[in-house]
Parts: sequence; C-alpha cells; structure tokens
Amino acid sequence: MKNIKAIIFDAYGTLFDVNSAAEKCKHKIGDKWEVFANYWRTTQLEYTWLRNLMKRHKNFWQITEDSLDKSMKAYEIDSSMKNELLDLYKILSPFKEVPEVLKSLKEKNLKLAILSNGTPDLLYQLVKSNNLENIFDDLFSIEEVGVYKPDSKVYDIPTKKYQIQKNEVAFLSANTWDVSGAGNYGYNSIWVNRSENIFDNLDYQPSLQIKNLKELLDNI
Repeated sequence: MKNIKAIIFDAYGTLFDVNSAAEKCKHKIGDKWEVFANYWRTTQLEYTWLRNLMKRHKNFWQITEDSLDKSMKAYEIDSSMKNELLDLYKILSPFKEVPEVLKSLKEKNLKLAILSNGTPDLLYQLVKSNNLENIFDDLFSIEEVGVYKPDSKVYDIPTKKYQIQKNEVAFLSANTWDVSGAGNYGYNSIWVNRSENIFDNLDYQPSLQIKNLKELLDNI
C-alpha cells in the first residue's frame, strides 16, 4: 500500500472491544453476558442507521443508552445495572495488540486519527482512559456533520482537514458495512476480521484483510 499519508481507524469494535463492558459484569449477568452484549451492539447500530433514514438524529451516547434499555429488557437484566454498564462503556478496553501497534505506527510520521460515530467527549474519554491520548492527531466525530456512518459526508471529514486525496488514506474497521462505506467513498479500506467472518456483498472488496492490527505493520 503506497503513498499513504493518513491512517484512520474506526473506534468501536476495531480498536476497542465493545463487549468488554458486559464482560466486566459477567459475574452479575451470568452466562448470557455475551449474547446480551452482541444484542446491545446490534441494536445500537440499527438505531444509527434508522435515525439516518428518518433524519431524526440523536447523538451516539443517547443511542447507546436507548439501545441498552431495550437490550436489558430483552435479556431481563436488572435495571440497577444500567449506570454501571454505561460507565464501563465510556472506558472500553482496547484489543490487546492495539497500544503496541499504535505506538509503532506513530513512529512512521503518518497522520493517525479516529473517525467514529462516538461524540467528541466519548472519544476523548475512551482514549484517555487507555493512555492513548498522545497517539492520535485527531479524534473525528460524526457530530461534525450530524449523520452516522456510512454516509459519505462522514468520510469527507479527514480528507478535508488534512487536504489529502482519498487514495492517500488507509481506513481500518472491523465492521464490514463501514469498510464498504469507506471503500466506496474512495479510501484504501482495510477489514480487521478478528472472528473469521464473511464479508458483505455491498459492491466493494477490502483493499486488505487482516486478523489483527499487528498485520498492518507489514503493509504500511
């Protein structure tokens, strides 16, 4: 992958484990913690897409709370756990290789940024709680344009800020729809396929598929 000037990461599910909030409460939730966590995540994403279509924007934190309310009812989780789960969502754990890889990439003199559905406050708290606040040049939030991924206006944000061409960006996400959205926009879009999933049929195939971020170091 040549002539890359910026590496842009999705945050949730790519750098940070969205299931880690529920996992930290598995002693209270029990064996259903993982299916509950997956349901919460799926509902959260569905709400972003539906609100895009309805043009009824709510910020990502409000959507996270709304989707948690539904998920807790669906899996009969005690409502007293709501605040604990929300607090843990603000400080999700990174995947184990992430800190080391980000520090190595920082030495390559490339722009490093996050482009996320998360609000600016959420993103800052997320990176700060994991001691990563000095790694990124920017934390780009969809709140700048008021629509969620995969709307093309979201992917416009970094290229406008850095005044670079789309093909000078490497974009990484674990979410296939995000990879397709960024790829169809014109980025070199890389799929972080941690779970050996099958890619979606959305008129795009990833520029590169990797199992974890360590594999990125061999291709940048």
